[in-house]
Amino acid sequence: MSKSTTAAKIEDNAATFAADVKNYAHQIWLAGLGAYAKAGKEGAEYFKKLVEEGESAEKQGKELIAGRVEAANSKVESFKEKFQAKTGGRLNKVEEVFDDRVASTLSRMGIPSKKDVDQLSAKLDDLSAALKSLSK
Repeated sequence: MSKSTTAAKIEDNAATFAADVKNYAHQIWLAGLGAYAKAGKEGAEYFKKLVEEGESAEKQGKELIAGRVEAANSKVESFKEKFQAKTGGRLNKVEEVFDDRVASTLSRMGIPSKKDVDQLSAKLDDLSAALKSLSK
């Protein structure tokens, strides 16, 4: 083989290699572009599906929690009824005594009760109405 033939083969191989690299690079570019286009089209649908699944999971969670809260409330009520039955209604008397003592303490401290505030509010309403009628 002559030097020129070897050089020609090397040039041919280099040109083929360059063409192959260029072809593969173009294919990679097209694959990336296709993935981007597909993600754009399917992305919105995928997002909607995720939202739907999230809503479903939230609904199931709320139902589960509501069921557990209801069961807990039922147990508390059952316990309360049993406790009141065993104590013979003494719990209500204890609550009344407690309320009376708290009201008495608040009164001694000069803090008005809800009843006092309601009475004062009614008096203010009456005075406001009287002032409106006098101003006319």
